[in-house]
Amino acid sequence: MPKKKVLVTGGYGKVGTAILENLADKPDYDFTCFDRSERPSYLNAEQFNTVSGDVTNIKAVRSAMESKDVAIHLAAYPAVSTPWSKVLNNNMIGTYNTLQAAAEQEVEKFIYASSNHVVGMYERDRAPDIYYPGSDFKLDHRAKIRPDSYYGVAKSFGESLGRYYSDTMGIKFYALRICSAREPKYDHPYGDAEKGLAEGKWSRGDDEYREQVARMKCMWFSRRDLAQMVGLCLRDEDVEYDIFYGVSNNDRRWHDIQHAREVLGYDPEDNAEEWEKPPEV
Repeated sequence: MPKKKVLVTGGYGKVGTAILENLADKPDYDFTCFDRSERPSYLNAEQFNTVSGDVTNIKAVRSAMESKDVAIHLAAYPAVSTPWSKVLNNNMIGTYNTLQAAAEQEVEKFIYASSNHVVGMYERDRAPDIYYPGSDFKLDHRAKIRPDSYYGVAKSFGESLGRYYSDTMGIKFYALRICSAREPKYDHPYGDAEKGLAEGKWSRGDDEYREQVARMKCMWFSRRDLAQMVGLCLRDEDVEYDIFYGVSNNDRRWHDIQHAREVLGYDPEDNAEEWEKPPEV
């Protein structure tokens, strides 16, 4: 059977490199990265086909999408604080360009990096209590959208646009509401706290440090669990349109993974509660 040709927009970001690191050696897929960024030092990028380009340029996206079977769309400004002008051009128009190019090329499926920030106001309403054991609050894929930022608005736009393209053009669309995925150095539930420590924001044991750990013990989406979920989407034959929360099997999580278990067969390997301290401490 010929390999499926997969275009990964924003492939050299945190999410993209997790996918490439874990799935590139699978015999069923041939990955091409479409990216405008520098290749990170922790990834052997030479093994991947690379097209330099920007998702705001639809001609460039069309060219990169030619003859592809699957699109994994990750390219976007990742900061929740991203201002409207950049969200509009890169996150919204970029998503439209990528979906439109996929439709024109009759791409079979589209895996979309959505975000927990599509429903982020539920967290804002309950933080920080929601980060600690004892909270019984849960969200599933049927929760009403409540974005907490322009970034979250753009991600909800992408989900709606994907619904439209799925219904009218037959593209299989998988929206992954990713929680907290990090680069390899900080791929653990102490990652955000340790990064802030390295940047001089706080000391280990400060209230701010402890709260960062508590939140990540809810939100951590390990790189191998992330890659597993994407791999399951690549292999799936049944979904027409669906939404899944991207998070590891953390005891404190409030985002549902049962739906991903039942539909995709998701079986996460990691649980943040198993960590009692950061690595090498």
